[in-house]
Amino acid sequence: MQDLLKKLENELKVRNFSKKTVSSYLYSVKKFLKYSEDRELNPDTVKKYIIKHLEIENPSSVAKDSFAIKFFFENILRKRLFLPTIKRNKILPDILSIDEIRRMIKTTLNLKHKLIIKLLYGTGLRVGEIVNLKKNDVEFEEGLIHVRLAKGKKDRFVKIPTSLDEDLGNYCKLNSKKYLFESNRGGKLTIKSVQKIVSNAAKKAKIKKRVYPHLLRHSFATHLLEQGTDLRIIQKLLGHSDIKTTQIYTQISQASVKNIKSPLDNI
Repeated sequence: MQDLLKKLENELKVRNFSKKTVSSYLYSVKKFLKYSEDRELNPDTVKKYIIKHLEIENPSSVAKDSFAIKFFFENILRKRLFLPTIKRNKILPDILSIDEIRRMIKTTLNLKHKLIIKLLYGTGLRVGEIVNLKKNDVEFEEGLIHVRLAKGKKDRFVKIPTSLDEDLGNYCKLNSKKYLFESNRGGKLTIKSVQKIVSNAAKKAKIKKRVYPHLLRHSFATHLLEQGTDLRIIQKLLGHSDIKTTQIYTQISQASVKNIKSPLDNI
């Protein structure tokens, strides 16, 4: 098993896959190889594995596993593998209202934590992008933040919210560190730390929804759409390669539903 996993790791690295993707693929394939220890590595074994895990796991997780297993079969074992598309549950995130965002910001007293929450919501950055931001990525003269090697290893720019310009500028002047947001022990904040900051802010604001950093990104995109921002612009701001990924926000937004006049109102 270890030899196969090492070959897989090398194949992923030589293709310049991100560390996160390498780790995810290795985890998925390791689970499959443990299951198939006494079985032949063939398409039938893979299908049985998928059926079994669909009974106990989220379809999205099983779909991710299937992508990794398919890559493993075709690039390491050199075997063709045809798998049916796994139908995923279409559960839409419970978006935060503007009032809930306002309460989170208001009840967060720590300056660094407040800025993190404002940036997550005000720019739509991913949590991994926030923790990797460096001071010199903030271009105040241009009013932009340079997001380097984001998901898919692509650079992009996002606009600094006008309301944040002064506070962020003052924070940068006081901060002599390399990263924009560093931990008290030095070095960049961890993703878990940011998750905790957001979760704690939601609790203080007495929000009953499950609040996590990516929900602020969802809220940013949904609120932009409801303001009339073009979907292509939102796609560019979020760094989506495919417009289909951005189109989910047309389903999340309730503005079109709220603006409908029921025929009952005409009676």
